[in-house]
Amino acid sequence: MTKRILIVGGVAGGMSAATRLRRLDEYAEIVIFERGPYVSFANCGLPYYLGGEITDKKKLIVQTPERLAAVFGLTIHPRHNVVAIHPDRKVIEVCDLETNETRTERFDDLILSTGASPVIPPIPGIDRPGHFPLRTIPDLDKTDEWIRSTNAKTALVLGGGFIGLETAEQLHRRGIVVTVAEYGSQVLKPFDPEMAALIHREIRKHGVTLKLGQAVTRFDAPAHGEHAAASVAVLACGTRVPADLVIVGVGVKPEAGLAIDAGLAIGLSGGIAVNESLQTSHPHIWAVGDAIEVTHGVTRQAMLIPLGGPANRQGRTVADNINGKNSRYFSTIGTAIVRIFDQVAAVTGANETLLKKAGIPYQVVHLHPNSHAGYYPGAKSIALKLIFSNEDGKILGAQAIGEDGVDKRIDVIATAIKAGMTVHDLADLELCYAPPFGSAKDPVNLAGMAAQNILAGDVMVAQWHDIPALQESGAIVLDVRDDTEREAGAIPGSVGIPLAELRKRLAELPKDRLLLVHCASGQRSYNACRALMQHGYQCRNLAGSFKTWKAATEA
Repeated sequence: MTKRILIVGGVAGGMSAATRLRRLDEYAEIVIFERGPYVSFANCGLPYYLGGEITDKKKLIVQTPERLAAVFGLTIHPRHNVVAIHPDRKVIEVCDLETNETRTERFDDLILSTGASPVIPPIPGIDRPGHFPLRTIPDLDKTDEWIRSTNAKTALVLGGGFIGLETAEQLHRRGIVVTVAEYGSQVLKPFDPEMAALIHREIRKHGVTLKLGQAVTRFDAPAHGEHAAASVAVLACGTRVPADLVIVGVGVKPEAGLAIDAGLAIGLSGGIAVNESLQTSHPHIWAVGDAIEVTHGVTRQAMLIPLGGPANRQGRTVADNINGKNSRYFSTIGTAIVRIFDQVAAVTGANETLLKKAGIPYQVVHLHPNSHAGYYPGAKSIALKLIFSNEDGKILGAQAIGEDGVDKRIDVIATAIKAGMTVHDLADLELCYAPPFGSAKDPVNLAGMAAQNILAGDVMVAQWHDIPALQESGAIVLDVRDDTEREAGAIPGSVGIPLAELRKRLAELPKDRLLLVHCASGQRSYNACRALMQHGYQCRNLAGSFKTWKAATEA
């Protein structure tokens, strides 16, 4: 008997499932219902069309219903909204949005790929004209038309997540004066504060105003003399920010309403609960993508991680299981990347916040290696943070920011996390090397080696946020940079002895007080610590040294 499989929602998870289903079963009846007009489009590319980097909107449409029908034999119904699921009868109710007629459709298996919807915070005036999310092509069309029709010159981006910052960058590229308002103390929550600070610096460097820790309390109509086509945002501090355009990018929430109404199990995070087969609490209903709750691959906690790559793999997993292949989707580790002007920021695994919440002990190294051999032209510094278990050296997470080479380093470490590798493995990895591409000791190797030094007890480290408490308890901050470097900026209260003079000036340092040693990036201070420890001094190396401290403590 021909199997009838219905899919609610297209894009990443739904279309990945549909095409894989067809490759596995030539005879199955596969029907997709999509609420919007586009069943397969690149929503991650929307900001780049808005800013003009992508010039042809057709490039955002990955597949059309006509081509999917011709190539894969799929039946696709755009502008059809599934309004109810009846699991006991194995039918759905679907409304044709063109005719407003509702009908029922039978299924043998049902895949929910309902995605996530933008969070619209309950701020008075949030529904004023000129306020837009940026999640779909229709959202893009409305935003672009508003900019053109109002000749928008100013914009407020509400929220400092990935999409919000990409949109801010692209609006700036379009010549619009942009303000980003973020309720929290930092942008990009998957990053730890000292790493996000590097992005704060980059945003401000390009003339975008960044308002951190400032809630928008309401949106007013423009008063006399306030030139704004959309609204005037009133911040908690009382500042009024006129804007011709407002982008609402505070985050997304899973579209789980259908599942809730159908009585399917929902996770504590609000996403649809699934097992490792991506099966819901009903044996013939499956779910994928941004709508589901996943297990974090490091902390093992259930959470929402809305990313396109995992959604595609989940679609494949469901198709396999419907066809008896016994496939499993075990976890998501949150590997993500974003470009903000001239900087690229990438992250994988768990950050410190997640590890503390999960009660997992960890250690951190910061380093600032070059993207490729320093003697070859064009080398750029990478701020790299590696988080690892201080018990067995298992890799728990990593973050990197820089102009070049960030993506490949985080991809290597993401692969290592999935493989259950340790910092010892990172130190031993054989990675490609030629002067234009890397160094004989790649940044990934160096991170592993730095972690090995800590685990072996060759050096003890302190973090940037430890400095005030350590100074209060009597520690001396020892700066081993050259005098010219100190003249350009130094940690308050620090003592300067250049590394080249250190052995000759040991008598100036007390042995009964902790020495917190730093240089610019950590290499020279590590060498200093090794020498000091062998001369009987108490010593800690400041992780990331002056570069990390300066970024983290900038206003």
